[in-house]
Amino acid sequence: MSALITPPRTLFTEEHEQFREQVRRFVAKEIVPFHREWEAAHQVPRELWLKAGALGLLCPTVSDEWGGAGGDFLYSAIVLEELASAHAPGPGFAVHSEMAVPYLVNFGSDAQKREWLPRLVVGEAIAGIAMTEPTAGSDLHAMRCSATKVAGGYRLSGQKVFISNGQLADLFIVAAKVSGSDAISLFLIDAESVGVTRGRNLEKLGHLAQDTSELFLSEVDLSESSLLGEEGQGFKYLMHGLSRERLTICVTCQARAEAVLRDTVAYVGERQIFGAPLSQMQNTRFVLGAVKADLIAGRALVDRLLEEYLQGRLNSATAAAAKLWVTETLGRTVDACLQLHGGWGYMSEYAISRAFADARVERIAGGSSEVMKEIVARTLWPRQ
Repeated sequence: MSALITPPRTLFTEEHEQFREQVRRFVAKEIVPFHREWEAAHQVPRELWLKAGALGLLCPTVSDEWGGAGGDFLYSAIVLEELASAHAPGPGFAVHSEMAVPYLVNFGSDAQKREWLPRLVVGEAIAGIAMTEPTAGSDLHAMRCSATKVAGGYRLSGQKVFISNGQLADLFIVAAKVSGSDAISLFLIDAESVGVTRGRNLEKLGHLAQDTSELFLSEVDLSESSLLGEEGQGFKYLMHGLSRERLTICVTCQARAEAVLRDTVAYVGERQIFGAPLSQMQNTRFVLGAVKADLIAGRALVDRLLEEYLQGRLNSATAAAAKLWVTETLGRTVDACLQLHGGWGYMSEYAISRAFADARVERIAGGSSEVMKEIVARTLWPRQ
């Protein structure tokens, strides 16, 4: 974390900080030297997941009953922060550990947990979430993927898109409507099931090292045991998971913005213009002073959210408001800092260029900024 922003963080114990050093060493050795290669390949190797799992970087909050460490969410936050600080968004650990696996932990049966969690914790299996469709993003009620009841289970068909970990995932948590109902249900689908086809690895503006795919589901036969939780309760489960998902986005984006400021302060201190360091120009100082002020506020907000989540008090409206603030702040930060890099800021060899592209999706994924504003606005007129 950047010393430019971060005061002593009393939430984190000595044990947490020891884990942070372990994560930081892993990122520096196993990820940073290879991340540009993975960007060219548009995915990371499966071996990285196994290495991360062996050190406890995956699913750190899963209980020891299912092979995890049983840590609190601060261990997850450390992994997110260290990846962001190193400008390494490629490994889809966040989607796996903080978005997909918690659905299984919170709503899965013992048999489902026994089948999947030990493998997910060590990286032998990778998870993804299949909610978004070509015509259904933030509006989940527009979902068309359907599951028809048949003898012994369900037959599921539909199309999903923008699936993070889509090329690598072994397990998909799929949202669909059971025929005859508009209610959403969740299903656990093995990627090797007959009728499951991965589409192309989508070409994106940013997050180039992360595999993001289409997913085609054609009459996939599922047993009754593939249903996650209760039939028709999927929307409630998704709403339950969104607070953690948006907190995950906040933690990542705040750390990424701090890293961008750190790098830019170093750059303008070395870059000469008109015979003096760029850092001596009043405009530079005003711009970065304003950025730091925003990030001080963002750090206080994110750490407050972490505390509320640990206490079980984080509600969806607060998470939405924070997601709106932090992602919009990241967007302003990368834009201002790229401008101070001049022409070099437009070159992909500089981290600021890639951070600029990576940041854009954060105002869309996990609920767009416009949807976040609507969620917050509803708290102003709760009875309408």
